[in-house]
Amino acid sequence: MNLPDVLYYTKKATVVDILSNLKACDTGFISPLSERVNLEEYSSKLFKNSITFEAWYNNRMIGMVAAYFNNIIDSTAYITNVCVEDNFRGNNIASDLMRKCINYAKENDFKNILLEVNEKSIAAINLYTKFNFKQIGTDRKNIRMILGLDNP
Repeated sequence: MNLPDVLYYTKKATVVDILSNLKACDTGFISPLSERVNLEEYSSKLFKNSITFEAWYNNRMIGMVAAYFNNIIDSTAYITNVCVEDNFRGNNIASDLMRKCINYAKENDFKNILLEVNEKSIAAINLYTKFNFKQIGTDRKNIRMILGLDNP
């Protein structure tokens, strides 16, 4: 699929847009997100506390990377959610969103980005490895990964 009309924004989405995207991506997670969190509460939390890097197509958010940039003391960001709707996967949207998140972290002098990913989420692990995230541990079925940023 050629998607020349995908537009990228930072922190444009409303809580309703975020909820809609999470619902559209729900079953794309190894265990559906809705089985682990209340989607309405999580959408509100992301809207209030995270920076969202968003992909939009035909005035609808089709992908998002949500990250917390609130650990100023350690200069460490935390990616809490990466999702692209099934119909739009395979178009480098997740890579574009990750790149925007990483650039934001560098521009704001963060030293590291952390995340956790289900050990069975091979596509997600491959995406993070592509951006040089390294495994630093495991917790139950999740792998903890870190990206060190080379800020001058």
